[in-house]
Amino acid sequence: MPLINIIRGETIPVAPLNVRTPVVKFPIWAVVVWETVKALAWLTTTYVRHWYATLPVTGLIWLYAVHGWQTLAALVGGIAVASTGWAFGHRPTWLRFGWWPILAKARRLLYRRRWMAAMVTANLSISYDKRTIIPQIRRVRCRADCDEVLVRMVTGQIPDDFAKASERLAHTFGVRQVKAMPGPTYATVVLVLMRGDSLHETVEPLPVPYRPDYTSLPIGVQEDGETYRLRLFGTQVLIVGATGSGKGSVIWSIVRALAGGVEAGLVELWGLDPKGGMELGIGRPLFARFASRDFAEMAALIERAAQVAQERAARLAGHTRQHLPTPGEPLIVLVVDELANLTAYLTERQLKDRIKAALGIVLTQGRAVGVHVVAAIQDPRKEVLPARGLFPTRIGLRLSEPAEVDMVLGDGMRDRGALCDRIPQTQPGIGYVVLEGDPTPMRVRLSYCDDDTVRDMAKTYGGAV
Repeated sequence: MPLINIIRGETIPVAPLNVRTPVVKFPIWAVVVWETVKALAWLTTTYVRHWYATLPVTGLIWLYAVHGWQTLAALVGGIAVASTGWAFGHRPTWLRFGWWPILAKARRLLYRRRWMAAMVTANLSISYDKRTIIPQIRRVRCRADCDEVLVRMVTGQIPDDFAKASERLAHTFGVRQVKAMPGPTYATVVLVLMRGDSLHETVEPLPVPYRPDYTSLPIGVQEDGETYRLRLFGTQVLIVGATGSGKGSVIWSIVRALAGGVEAGLVELWGLDPKGGMELGIGRPLFARFASRDFAEMAALIERAAQVAQERAARLAGHTRQHLPTPGEPLIVLVVDELANLTAYLTERQLKDRIKAALGIVLTQGRAVGVHVVAAIQDPRKEVLPARGLFPTRIGLRLSEPAEVDMVLGDGMRDRGALCDRIPQTQPGIGYVVLEGDPTPMRVRLSYCDDDTVRDMAKTYGGAV
C-alpha cells in the first residue's frame, strides 16, 4: 500500500524515505599513518610475545653492526663449544634446561599451524554467536619420546572429549598415539603426543632387591624410560591377555621382585598352575606350596589362604590396618597361572563353588592382612571371572577385540589411550596398567625371564621342596 499524506482534504502520495550511509573521506596521509601505527603495534606485540627468539636475534644483529663479523663468529663458536661440553659433561641437565625448552618452543609453532584445522575436524571447536571458538595451547613441554601440550578447554568441554578424539589427533599431528589427561586446573587438559616407542626392545631381567619394597616392586619399564614399580600392598593383581601376549613375563617379573623376600623368609609364594605345571613348575623351589594337577588340592590351598586371612584379620583388628611381613607371619602371595580353569571351566560344581567362595574371601579380606593374589587369565568376560571387580590393579596385555579393553581395564580406558587391541604380536610383555582411582592407563613393558633365568633364580633364592 503506497504511503499517503492528507493535506487540506487532498490525498498526496509520499515517496519512501531514502536513507544513505554517510561517506567520510580521510586524506591519504591519515590512512598511511593509521596503517603504519597498526603495523608497528603488530610488530611490537610479536616481538614481545616471541622474546625468546627476537631478543637473541636483536643482540646478534647489534653485535655484528657494532663489532663486526669476527666478534659475532667468536661468540657463536664459544656458545657452540660450551653447549657441546655441557651436553657431554652432564647430559641430563643439558636436556632439561637447554635442549628440551628450545625444542618445545619450535614444536609449539608447528602445533599452532595445524591447531585450528585439528580442532575443527576433531569436533573440538564450539560455534557460539556466529563465531568459532577453539581450545587454546597454553604450554608445550618436550621429553625423550613425547610432547606434553597443556590446553585450555572451551567452556563446557571435559577431558573425555579430547580422549574420544585422540586417534584423530594422532593422525593429524603425525604421532604414534595421543593420550588425554586432566590438567592442573579444571579448565585444562594435558595432551601427551607419543612420538617414539621406548618399549620396542625387550626388557632384560631386573636386579633382585635384597629386601623387597612391597609398595614399589620393580617389574618393568614405563613409556618414559623409568623403571615401573608395582604396588603390592593393599591390592590384588589381575593379568589379562591373549595367548602369547606375555602373561608369563608379568608373573615372573613379580616373582623375581619378591625373590629376595622369599630367601629371607618374609614372603611365601603359593603356586596354582591348573595347566599341569607347564608355566610355574620350572620355578618350583620358589613356592612354599604348589598345586598343579589335583583340583581338590587347589581348592584346599585357596581355602587355607582364606582361613589365614580371616585369622590375621581377627588378630590385627584394632591394632593396625596393614600387616607387616615378618619371618613368623610372612607375606603370602597366591600366584595363579590360568584362573579361568578354576572359576569357569571346572566341571565339578562342588569344587567350583568352594573355589569361588574361598577366592572371594581372599580378594576382599586379604589385602590388608598380607594375603595377596596375582592371577592371570585369557578370557575377561564376567561369566568367566565373576570376581573381576575385586582386583584393584589390572594389567591388560594384548587383547583380541577393542571391547575387551574396557571390559578389563574399566569404562572409557580405551578412549584414554589403552590400546590393548593394537599391541603387535611381535611385542609380548607390553601392556597397560590401571590403578584404582587413577583414570589414566600407563603403558609398560614387563621384563622377560627365559627358562634359564627362572631356573637360576629358583636355585639361588628358592628353598621349598
